Amino acid sequence: MSSVKEINESQWDGEVKNSDIPVLVDFWAPWCGPCRMVSPVVEELGKKHEAKLKTVKLNTDENPSIAQKYGIRAIPTLILLQKGEEIGRFVGYQPLEQLENQVLSHLEGGN
Repeated sequence: MSSVKEINESQWDGEVKNSDIPVLVDFWAPWCGPCRMVSPVVEELGKKHEAKLKTVKLNTDENPSIAQKYGIRAIPTLILLQKGEEIGRFVGYQPLEQLENQVLSHLEGGN
C-alpha cells in the first residue's frame, strides 16, 4: 500500500491544515516527467518516517486554487507544512538522501 495519499481541495484542511504531524505535500501533474521521478522518493521518505511525517500528493491541474495559493510556479514542488504553515520548500527532483536530509533538518529545527 502506498504511504502517499492523493488528496484534493476538499480534503486539504483535514489532511494538511489539521494534521497532528508535519505534512510533505507533493505538488505534481501527470504529464510532468520530473514529477514521476520524484514520486518514488516521496513514497520512500513517507515509509521511512511515517511516525513523524505525513506525505500527500496534490494534482495541480485538478486543484489549481491551492497551487495558486502556495505560489506553485514549477513542478514538482514539495512543501513541508506544520499546522498549515509552510516550514520548507523544495523545487525539482532531488535524490532520497538529499531530500531526506533537508526535510529532517526542517523538522528538527521546527521542534
